[in-house]
Amino acid sequence: MSTLTGETAEAEAPAADPPTARGGVRRVLGRLGGPAVRTRLGTLAGVVILAVLFWRLGTGAFVDGVRRIDAATLAAALGIGLVTTVFSAWRWALVARGIGIRLPFGAAVADYYRALFLNAALPGGVLGDVHRAVRHGQDAGDLGRGVRAVVLERTAGQLALFAAGGAVLLTMPSPVRDQMRAAVPLAGLGLVGACAVVLALRMNRVPPGRKPRAVRGMLGEARRALFSRTTAPGVLVSSVVVLAGYVAMFVLAADVADAGASVAELLPLALLALLAMSLPLNVGGWGPREGVAAWAFGAAGLGAGRGLTVAVVYGVLSLAASLPGAVVLVARWYAATRNRRAADPAQLTEEARPVEAEEARPLGAEEARPLQEARRPLAPAPVVRIPAQLSEVRSEKYAPKESARLARSSLPFSAVPSEGRPMTPESV
Repeated sequence: MSTLTGETAEAEAPAADPPTARGGVRRVLGRLGGPAVRTRLGTLAGVVILAVLFWRLGTGAFVDGVRRIDAATLAAALGIGLVTTVFSAWRWALVARGIGIRLPFGAAVADYYRALFLNAALPGGVLGDVHRAVRHGQDAGDLGRGVRAVVLERTAGQLALFAAGGAVLLTMPSPVRDQMRAAVPLAGLGLVGACAVVLALRMNRVPPGRKPRAVRGMLGEARRALFSRTTAPGVLVSSVVVLAGYVAMFVLAADVADAGASVAELLPLALLALLAMSLPLNVGGWGPREGVAAWAFGAAGLGAGRGLTVAVVYGVLSLAASLPGAVVLVARWYAATRNRRAADPAQLTEEARPVEAEEARPLGAEEARPLQEARRPLAPAPVVRIPAQLSEVRSEKYAPKESARLARSSLPFSAVPSEGRPMTPESV
């Protein structure tokens, strides 16, 4: 019997291991797919790209690009950044209004500047957008809609970039024009297949459930925010202006770096660099942009080193254009600190201590006189003599009874010794 039991246990033991192993693999994959790990991997990829570029092309391109920037270039970059930020904030406000949450235009401009600065200063390139999404959602009282408004706004910009990039790269001379034309049939077939799948799903509707309802709700919000009659014109105009501003910044960087190319030659190269910037493999926007610019300029016969210089100048000008966001960040922090001090009683106590120190300083003769008069001892109260008869009557009337004396003397831990012996716990 014991032998059969042991054989059964040995036969069942291996069957329990695969679920445990699968659970461990799922946990590992879940941790690797987390946002923190993805951000670190993207930052590491950007560092590797920059290290390879500096190893192959040297640091001279970086130093030369920074050295060529002057005050007039910085002023032009600030002007271009103002235009692109204002139109981006307008697009954000339109999208937010399309999904039913309020976003004032002035606050949208300030928050967008702050997000641009955080994107340029922090690794990952998207932490500023995450910050403005969470803050807007908290201020509006609906965190989910606040996050979706930022996602849809960024999606609108990416759609405009992909559409303009595809059109330019297919029609104008570029290093990837032949590859793009070869990929058009495959892309067309994929689009037709996706449309067929959507049509089949609409014809064979499943019973309404929670997940399909959530998906339909998200699609409905996207349609109202981006493609409705009230928001679509503004979103389209703002996206075109913002993309034109980015291209103008790239052309300005190429002029500073003395690339020696016309605007028609620089346009496809700029769109390639902007498409590379959308990849989440960067350090504050640095990495893929420099790599693609170096490759594209080298393939166009302009020199890979010159392309790296142009990309470096573009990165510095973009950082300079986002510097008003640092002012907004400091101003918001100072206002929040003042409000917190005004609402915290402990801070009020700390602020009141200098007043107490001021009161503790030595006083003059004129100032000390009222205090001395206030501290002067009062005159003794008049003594009232009570007749002896009244005192005797009152003492007899209010004298304690004998039973009270006995009870008082028998209280525990009495200070009166009992029968001349010291008081002990047993006597108590």
